[in-house]
Amino acid sequence: MTLKQVIEALVFASPKPIATKEILAALRAAGEQTEDPAQKDYARAKEDDIAAALGELQTDYENTGRAFHLAEQVSGWSLVSIPAAAPWVRQLYPEAKPTRLTGPQLETLAIVAYRQPVTRADIEAVRGVAVDGVMQVLLDRGLVKIAGRAEVPGRPLLYRTTEYFLQHFGLKTTDELPNAGELKRVPLPTAAVLAEESKPKGKKSAAEPAPASPGAEASTEPAPEPVAVAAAAETGPADTHSSDA
Repeated sequence: MTLKQVIEALVFASPKPIATKEILAALRAAGEQTEDPAQKDYARAKEDDIAAALGELQTDYENTGRAFHLAEQVSGWSLVSIPAAAPWVRQLYPEAKPTRLTGPQLETLAIVAYRQPVTRADIEAVRGVAVDGVMQVLLDRGLVKIAGRAEVPGRPLLYRTTEYFLQHFGLKTTDELPNAGELKRVPLPTAAVLAEESKPKGKKSAAEPAPASPGAEASTEPAPEPVAVAAAAETGPADTHSSDA
Protein backbone atom coordinates (compact mmCIF):
# COMPACT_ATOMS: atom_id res chain seq x y z
CA MET A 1 0.00 0.00 0.00
CA THR A 2 1.06 3.54 -0.62
CA LEU A 3 1.20 6.20 2.08
CA LYS A 4 -1.81 7.86 0.46
CA GLN A 5 -3.83 4.66 0.71
CA VAL A 6 -2.88 4.19 4.35
CA ILE A 7 -3.97 7.72 5.19
CA GLU A 8 -7.20 7.22 3.25
CA ALA A 9 -7.92 4.10 5.30
CA LEU A 10 -7.28 5.96 8.57
CA VAL A 11 -9.62 8.80 7.62
CA PHE A 12 -12.31 6.34 6.48
CA ALA A 13 -12.06 4.15 9.59
CA SER A 14 -12.00 6.98 12.14
CA PRO A 15 -15.42 7.49 13.83
CA LYS A 16 -14.66 11.21 14.20
CA PRO A 17 -12.58 13.78 12.31
CA ILE A 18 -8.95 12.70 12.57
CA ALA A 19 -6.20 15.25 13.09
CA THR A 20 -2.84 15.21 11.33
CA LYS A 21 -1.10 14.46 14.64
CA GLU A 22 -3.34 11.41 15.14
CA ILE A 23 -2.43 10.14 11.68
CA LEU A 24 1.26 10.56 12.48
CA ALA A 25 0.80 8.75 15.80
CA ALA A 26 -0.92 5.81 14.07
CA LEU A 27 1.86 5.56 11.49
CA ARG A 28 4.60 5.59 14.14
CA ALA A 29 2.80 3.08 16.36
CA ALA A 30 2.40 0.69 13.43
CA GLY A 31 6.08 1.06 12.54
CA GLU A 32 7.15 0.15 16.06
CA GLN A 33 5.12 -3.07 16.09
CA THR A 34 6.44 -4.63 12.88
CA GLU A 35 9.53 -5.48 10.87
CA ASP A 36 7.87 -4.58 7.59
CA PRO A 37 10.16 -2.08 5.80
CA ALA A 38 7.24 -0.21 4.25
CA GLN A 39 5.53 0.34 7.60
CA LYS A 40 8.80 1.48 9.15
CA ASP A 41 9.31 3.85 6.26
CA TYR A 42 5.81 5.35 6.71
CA ALA A 43 6.54 5.78 10.42
CA ARG A 44 9.18 8.35 9.46
CA ALA A 45 6.65 10.49 7.59
CA LYS A 46 6.45 14.19 8.46
CA GLU A 47 3.46 16.52 8.68
CA ASP A 48 4.29 17.89 5.23
CA ASP A 49 4.06 14.35 3.81
CA ILE A 50 0.66 13.86 5.43
CA ALA A 51 -0.59 17.20 4.13
CA ALA A 52 0.58 16.37 0.60
CA ALA A 53 -1.17 12.98 0.66
CA LEU A 54 -4.40 14.53 1.95
CA GLY A 55 -4.25 17.15 -0.79
CA GLU A 56 -3.86 14.39 -3.41
CA LEU A 57 -6.88 12.57 -2.00
CA GLN A 58 -8.97 15.74 -2.21
CA THR A 59 -7.97 16.18 -5.86
CA ASP A 60 -8.68 12.51 -6.66
CA TYR A 61 -12.22 12.70 -5.27
CA GLU A 62 -12.97 15.93 -7.12
CA ASN A 63 -11.60 14.66 -10.45
CA THR A 64 -13.49 11.36 -10.29
CA GLY A 65 -16.84 12.93 -9.46
CA ARG A 66 -17.38 11.08 -6.19
CA ALA A 67 -20.50 11.71 -4.08
CA PHE A 68 -18.26 12.51 -1.12
CA HIS A 69 -15.16 14.59 -0.56
CA LEU A 70 -12.38 14.98 1.98
CA ALA A 71 -13.06 17.95 4.23
CA GLU A 72 -10.82 19.56 6.82
CA GLN A 73 -12.77 20.60 9.91
CA VAL A 74 -11.65 22.34 13.06
CA SER A 75 -10.87 19.02 14.78
CA GLY A 76 -9.44 17.11 11.82
CA TRP A 77 -10.14 15.45 8.47
CA SER A 78 -13.22 13.43 7.52
CA LEU A 79 -15.06 12.07 4.51
CA VAL A 80 -18.41 13.81 4.04
CA SER A 81 -21.13 13.57 1.41
CA ILE A 82 -21.37 16.42 -1.07
CA PRO A 83 -24.11 19.06 -0.46
CA ALA A 84 -25.94 18.03 -3.64
CA ALA A 85 -26.69 14.63 -2.09
CA ALA A 86 -28.37 16.14 0.98
CA PRO A 87 -32.04 15.49 -0.08
CA TRP A 88 -31.37 11.74 -0.21
CA VAL A 89 -28.95 11.41 2.67
CA ARG A 90 -31.38 13.28 4.91
CA GLN A 91 -33.94 10.47 4.48
CA LEU A 92 -31.63 8.12 6.36
CA TYR A 93 -31.95 10.29 9.47
CA PRO A 94 -35.57 11.56 9.56
CA GLU A 95 -35.37 12.13 13.32
CA ALA A 96 -32.33 14.40 13.05
CA LYS A 97 -33.94 17.75 12.41
CA PRO A 98 -31.51 20.63 11.81
CA THR A 99 -31.35 23.16 14.62
CA ARG A 100 -32.52 26.50 13.31
CA LEU A 101 -31.57 29.78 14.91
CA THR A 102 -33.90 32.76 15.02
CA GLY A 103 -32.95 36.18 13.67
CA PRO A 104 -32.08 37.63 17.10
CA GLN A 105 -30.04 34.52 17.93
CA LEU A 106 -28.07 34.77 14.69
CA GLU A 107 -27.45 38.49 15.19
CA THR A 108 -26.17 37.92 18.73
CA LEU A 109 -24.03 34.97 17.65
CA ALA A 110 -22.52 37.05 14.83
CA ILE A 111 -21.51 39.80 17.27
CA VAL A 112 -19.82 37.25 19.52
CA ALA A 113 -18.08 35.57 16.58
CA TYR A 114 -16.65 38.78 15.11
CA ARG A 115 -15.82 40.60 18.38
CA GLN A 116 -14.93 37.84 20.81
CA PRO A 117 -14.26 37.87 23.65
CA VAL A 118 -17.14 40.26 24.31
CA THR A 119 -19.31 41.17 27.28
CA ARG A 120 -23.09 40.94 27.30
CA ALA A 121 -23.33 44.70 27.89
CA ASP A 122 -21.38 45.38 24.68
CA ILE A 123 -23.63 42.99 22.75
CA GLU A 124 -26.68 44.83 24.07
CA ALA A 125 -25.09 48.16 23.13
CA VAL A 126 -24.88 46.99 19.52
CA ARG A 127 -28.30 45.36 19.33
CA GLY A 128 -30.17 47.87 21.45
CA VAL A 129 -32.12 45.21 23.35
CA ALA A 130 -31.52 42.86 26.27
CA VAL A 131 -29.99 39.52 25.23
CA ASP A 132 -30.29 37.48 28.42
CA GLY A 133 -32.64 34.89 26.92
CA VAL A 134 -30.75 34.71 23.63
CA MET A 135 -27.38 34.20 25.34
CA GLN A 136 -28.82 31.38 27.44
CA VAL A 137 -30.05 29.61 24.31
CA LEU A 138 -26.64 29.94 22.64
CA LEU A 139 -24.93 28.65 25.80
CA ASP A 140 -27.33 25.70 26.05
CA ARG A 141 -26.72 24.75 22.41
CA GLY A 142 -22.96 24.84 22.90
CA LEU A 143 -22.36 27.58 20.34
CA VAL A 144 -21.06 30.08 22.92
CA LYS A 145 -19.10 29.65 26.13
CA ILE A 146 -17.91 31.78 29.03
CA ALA A 147 -14.28 32.80 28.54
CA GLY A 148 -13.42 34.57 31.79
CA ARG A 149 -14.10 38.07 33.06
CA ALA A 150 -13.29 41.50 31.65
CA GLU A 151 -10.76 43.69 33.47
CA VAL A 152 -13.22 46.52 33.99
CA PRO A 153 -15.27 47.63 37.01
CA GLY A 154 -17.76 44.93 37.93
CA ARG A 155 -15.70 42.21 36.15
CA PRO A 156 -18.49 41.20 33.71
CA LEU A 157 -18.37 37.80 32.03
CA LEU A 158 -16.73 37.47 28.61
CA TYR A 159 -18.20 35.26 25.89
CA ARG A 160 -16.64 33.57 22.88
CA THR A 161 -17.63 30.92 20.35
CA THR A 162 -16.89 27.22 20.85
CA GLU A 163 -15.30 24.51 18.74
CA TYR A 164 -18.80 23.20 18.07
CA PHE A 165 -19.65 26.60 16.55
CA LEU A 166 -16.87 26.10 14.00
CA GLN A 167 -18.02 22.54 13.27
CA HIS A 168 -21.65 23.62 12.95
CA PHE A 169 -20.82 26.23 10.32
CA GLY A 170 -18.06 24.23 8.61
CA LEU A 171 -15.19 26.53 9.60
CA LYS A 172 -11.62 25.86 10.69
CA THR A 173 -11.16 29.28 12.32
CA THR A 174 -13.20 32.46 12.70
CA ASP A 175 -10.91 34.05 10.10
CA GLU A 176 -12.94 32.12 7.52
CA LEU A 177 -16.09 34.07 8.41
CA PRO A 178 -17.35 36.30 5.56
CA ASN A 179 -15.45 39.61 5.49
CA ALA A 180 -13.79 38.65 8.78
CA GLY A 181 -10.84 41.02 8.42
CA GLU A 182 -12.99 44.04 7.64
CA LEU A 183 -15.85 43.42 10.07
CA LYS A 184 -13.49 42.79 12.98
CA ARG A 185 -12.15 46.34 12.52
CA VAL A 186 -15.44 48.23 12.05
CA PRO A 187 -16.13 50.44 15.11
CA LEU A 188 -19.21 49.31 17.03
CA PRO A 189 -21.09 50.83 19.98
CA THR A 190 -19.86 49.65 23.38
CA ALA A 191 -21.31 49.86 26.85
CA ALA A 192 -20.19 52.92 28.81
CA VAL A 193 -17.92 52.07 31.75
CA LEU A 194 -17.45 54.36 34.73
CA ALA A 195 -13.77 54.44 35.61
CA GLU A 196 -12.74 55.50 39.12
CA GLU A 197 -10.72 58.68 38.79
CA SER A 198 -8.23 59.69 41.42
CA LYS A 199 -8.62 63.28 42.54
CA PRO A 200 -6.48 65.52 44.82
CA LYS A 201 -7.52 65.88 48.43
CA GLY A 202 -9.72 68.86 49.20
CA LYS A 203 -11.04 69.06 45.62
CA LYS A 204 -14.41 67.76 44.63
CA SER A 205 -15.21 66.04 41.39
CA ALA A 206 -17.87 67.52 39.13
CA ALA A 207 -19.78 64.27 39.61
CA GLU A 208 -20.04 64.80 43.38
CA PRO A 209 -23.26 66.31 44.72
CA ALA A 210 -23.17 69.95 45.78
CA PRO A 211 -23.32 70.60 49.53
CA ALA A 212 -26.80 71.11 50.97
CA SER A 213 -27.89 74.66 51.58
CA PRO A 214 -28.09 75.86 55.20
CA GLY A 215 -31.21 74.64 56.91
CA ALA A 216 -31.99 72.10 54.27
CA GLU A 217 -32.63 68.55 55.49
CA ALA A 218 -29.90 66.14 54.45
CA SER A 219 -31.09 63.37 52.17
CA THR A 220 -30.60 59.80 53.35
CA GLU A 221 -31.03 58.28 49.87
CA PRO A 222 -27.86 57.07 48.09
CA ALA A 223 -26.77 58.79 44.92
CA PRO A 224 -28.00 57.00 41.79
CA GLU A 225 -25.46 54.76 40.09
CA PRO A 226 -24.41 55.67 36.55
CA VAL A 227 -26.16 53.64 33.85
CA ALA A 228 -24.53 52.34 30.64
CA VAL A 229 -26.03 54.11 27.65
CA ALA A 230 -26.94 51.88 24.69
CA ALA A 231 -25.51 53.84 21.78
CA ALA A 232 -27.04 51.33 19.37
CA ALA A 233 -30.38 53.07 19.79
CA GLU A 234 -29.08 55.60 17.29
CA THR A 235 -26.24 53.93 15.43
CA GLY A 236 -26.82 50.17 15.79
CA PRO A 237 -29.04 47.94 13.65
CA ALA A 238 -32.75 48.46 14.11
CA ASP A 239 -34.52 45.69 16.03
CA THR A 240 -38.28 45.45 16.18
CA HIS A 241 -38.27 42.70 18.80
CA SER A 242 -39.20 43.80 22.26
CA SER A 243 -37.85 40.58 23.74
CA ASP A 244 -35.44 37.97 22.51
CA ALA A 245 -36.40 35.29 24.97
